[in-house]
Amino acid sequence: MDSAAAKLVARNTLTIRMSHTAPDGKNVVVGRFAPSPTGPLHFGSLVAAVASYVSCEKWLLRIEDIDTPRNAPDATDSILRTLERCEFVWQEPPLYQSARLDAYREAFEQLKRDGLVYPCGCTRAEIADSAVSQTNSGERPYPGTCRGGIRAGRSPRSWRMRVEAEDIGFEDLIQGRYAQNLAGEVGDFVLLRADGIFGYQLAVVVDDAFQGVTHVMRGADLLSSTPRQIWLQRALGLSEPVYAHHPVATGRDGEKLSKQNLAEPVDLMQPGEAVRRALRFLNHEPPEGLAPGGQLAWAKAHWDTGRVPKVRTLSAGA
Repeated sequence: MDSAAAKLVARNTLTIRMSHTAPDGKNVVVGRFAPSPTGPLHFGSLVAAVASYVSCEKWLLRIEDIDTPRNAPDATDSILRTLERCEFVWQEPPLYQSARLDAYREAFEQLKRDGLVYPCGCTRAEIADSAVSQTNSGERPYPGTCRGGIRAGRSPRSWRMRVEAEDIGFEDLIQGRYAQNLAGEVGDFVLLRADGIFGYQLAVVVDDAFQGVTHVMRGADLLSSTPRQIWLQRALGLSEPVYAHHPVATGRDGEKLSKQNLAEPVDLMQPGEAVRRALRFLNHEPPEGLAPGGQLAWAKAHWDTGRVPKVRTLSAGA
């Protein structure tokens, strides 16, 4: 990406968003599916793909491959093949985070110029050993050790985003009102990691703005990340999407289905059944006899966010 395009990310977001209009001049609801290529697509990921697809008018695909140590060989091809087999259609070529480093750097430098980020010399072990206890959101807030400057003899390891002791809340279309006091529950969070990789929170905010995403439909495991993303959007002068967090699919052990716990890949021999099962999980039952694409089209026409279970987790066998 050239530098002019990168600057659009942080300064001309409104122009990008307004480009997503229908022929009648109305703004289009733009959604996205953003898998990480750490393994093949499993049922939990398929639920996220289906929910985001049927709840928007324009669906974009983003491959979040910025965390290179976690990327699995051939995982991207496997994910794309599964989506194609399930007859998803994306309106633009996939966006790869690995090709967006200049854009993240541009946004980071803007925050740096504004005095909103600072270097941190703390190790993970030191943070884990701090006296700050884990909060209800599962976070162990950063105690602010380096907020006033790195201690003598230390070198910068990561860079953190400053937060304040105020509630950041939003109205989730599924989960209802959600708010978080960033200082008390999260603390100053990492934007640039010790290994030189930009943090998820920064990358996702920059990319949602660049792609003109108006509605974010994703799993409830990311609900607690949303206040951080809103904080960044406000700091960068970006518009805030509408958020909806559907239940996360869990296995028989109650744990989230994930590539890390070896969740089974979507069966490419039965894509129709896989899509139907995902829609049923979201409390939408398509008519019998439809191909995968037909089921998705039916769901787009009959989608009702109010029917999605208002819980954070739900058994994949339910």
